[in-house]
Amino acid sequence: MRSSLVTSGVDRAPHRGLFKALGLTDKDLSRPLIGVANSWSECVPGHIHLNRLAEAVKAGVRAAGGTPLEFNTIAICDGIAMGHRGMHASLPSRELIAGSIELMAEAYQFDGLVFLCSCDKIIPGMLMAACRLDLPCIFVTGGPMLPGWFKGRRVGFNHLYEAVSQVKSGKMTVKELMELEAAACPGAGSCAGMYTANTMQCLVEALGLTLPYGGTIPAVEAERLRLAEQAGRKILELVREQVTPSLLVTREALEDAVRVDMALGGSTNTVLHLEAVAYEAGIDFPLEEFDRLGRETPHLCDMNPSG
Repeated sequence: MRSSLVTSGVDRAPHRGLFKALGLTDKDLSRPLIGVANSWSECVPGHIHLNRLAEAVKAGVRAAGGTPLEFNTIAICDGIAMGHRGMHASLPSRELIAGSIELMAEAYQFDGLVFLCSCDKIIPGMLMAACRLDLPCIFVTGGPMLPGWFKGRRVGFNHLYEAVSQVKSGKMTVKELMELEAAACPGAGSCAGMYTANTMQCLVEALGLTLPYGGTIPAVEAERLRLAEQAGRKILELVREQVTPSLLVTREALEDAVRVDMALGGSTNTVLHLEAVAYEAGIDFPLEEFDRLGRETPHLCDMNPSG
């Protein structure tokens, strides 16, 4: 096992001593060490529930004979960061996320990784790390937020932008705006709509890096907890069989991801992110491919904001 570099042999007694300070046993250290890269945050609606998913993942890892070790990385909500100087922090955070996970995986010599993520720059950052490290891994995304309800109609985050204009033009009162604020984003999950976060969750599934339906189960449904537990079990199988991203993230898989994006009417930000993923995977995937695949692939799904 890769982790034996830090857990096996007389010379590694100091290393084992530090692991045992965490409460681990010799039996724990004889099993595959699975890094659980969690981007839980109290600052991001799409990430506020990831701790529960992490617990389910770790239960699955233990049940399948592995030892999970959870660590965190940063997460920025693009919706909160936009419209002010904070917007300059968003894209650079993608690179920091990729780099921080790479460093943890190398420092601890994990045998495999489970990535927990939901939103705009966090999923791409973790995809970049996955391809850069090329270790057995699986993604557990947080899932979409449910729509809110306001005056008998479904609403989402985008309706707040429209409402601001309506208030400024006198078509809506400030009181109504505040009522909409409280209704538009009803709880945990990535903002309801086929924006970057939900698009990237679907593309992770298209790339074969998460379990079926991982891109679409709503954040608050119990089925997502069950999927997280199954992913924890699955990573041990991937470690045993040495299934790594380089076997999955191929040129054909990237083409499939672009076609899924086009069919969904997904975010154009995926151009920026898939190019970065392709680079980390060592695949030449020029911008012209997006144009070619876009011309060939119909827009099939009637979803907000392009439906």
